[in-house]
Amino acid sequence: MSIEILNESGVELDEKRLAALSRFVLGRMRVHPLAELCIKAVDEPTIAQLNAQWMEKEGPTDVLAFPMDELRPGLVNEDPEEGVLGDLVLCPEVAARQGETAGHGAEAEVELLTVHGILHLLGYDHAEPEEHRVMFGLQDELLAAWRAEAPAQ
Repeated sequence: MSIEILNESGVELDEKRLAALSRFVLGRMRVHPLAELCIKAVDEPTIAQLNAQWMEKEGPTDVLAFPMDELRPGLVNEDPEEGVLGDLVLCPEVAARQGETAGHGAEAEVELLTVHGILHLLGYDHAEPEEHRVMFGLQDELLAAWRAEAPAQ
């Protein structure tokens, strides 16, 4: 699995842990082992510009997902499709504020946003109540499994 992490945010990130989390999630979602993912961490002005340009929303946001080949989670008895999953753009500054508000800190929030973004790349959404229930339930399940299996910080 090719996972590229580019940190242009000016904020220190544990890039190895982020890559390991991404591999874990993609493996659990049965994404093809040769799939490609790029995660880019940026500052608030950059994510605000991307949010305006692509989402037509004002101000900085926490994560943006840009799917490429519209890959979907693999099914148990089928071979997954090979391709480029897409790009995630994260803003650690926004994540730090949200993590503090939520009471779990910046690193946990970056992990949550990474899982959230990957699910968006895989076609999940949360616009409708049922979609929200499914996506956030899966997000919580993946994070709990990751935290149970990942090496402690």
